[in-house]
Amino acid sequence: MRLTFDGWIAGLGTGSGTRLVVGHWPRSPFGPVSDVMVERPDGHRVLLAPHAELARFVAATYAFDEVRLGPVRVERSWAVTAGPLELRFTVGRRSGLGWLLRAVPPPIARHPSWVRLLDRPARLALRGVRTCGSAGDGRREWYGAQDLHPIVAATAAWDGRDLGALTDVEPPVRFGFGSTPRHPSLARITTTVDVPDTREP
Repeated sequence: MRLTFDGWIAGLGTGSGTRLVVGHWPRSPFGPVSDVMVERPDGHRVLLAPHAELARFVAATYAFDEVRLGPVRVERSWAVTAGPLELRFTVGRRSGLGWLLRAVPPPIARHPSWVRLLDRPARLALRGVRTCGSAGDGRREWYGAQDLHPIVAATAAWDGRDLGALTDVEPPVRFGFGSTPRHPSLARITTTVDVPDTREP
């Protein structure tokens, strides 16, 4: 079974050492949804998801130490509210790599064969980034990037406590087979997940 999530991924670090990855998916198998992956300075990984069905899918694909359910709201002004997290970030002008990604026709950019071809160049150009790999529960995953913008400013708080100034995603996050780009960024992306059929023959 092949599932597709179409939208945006934002990755950024904070001065406290907390790293945040926001997925905003206007089109997904679960309808329009958003989720947030959080890695604390001590390495504790938290998933913030709006409902149990999405949480089960994401937690089976990635690795977390804790899952919290509750409303996850993402406004396209890039204001995020998810449980204890309040986040706002500002996006800068499209990067040179963003222009290159935009030049690829979307049907090609999203296709797993093309995404697989870009995996090695992506690893060389963007430390920690992988475009495809093995996910949890026997799944395979592909990230088809179609645009890239830097995140140039951000404010974030957890339970009302300021998480500090915008920083690089350092160390890389450890939810799956790859991290986000080291420098804070917003990527227009299509994520494709192959889920093995576990039904009895």
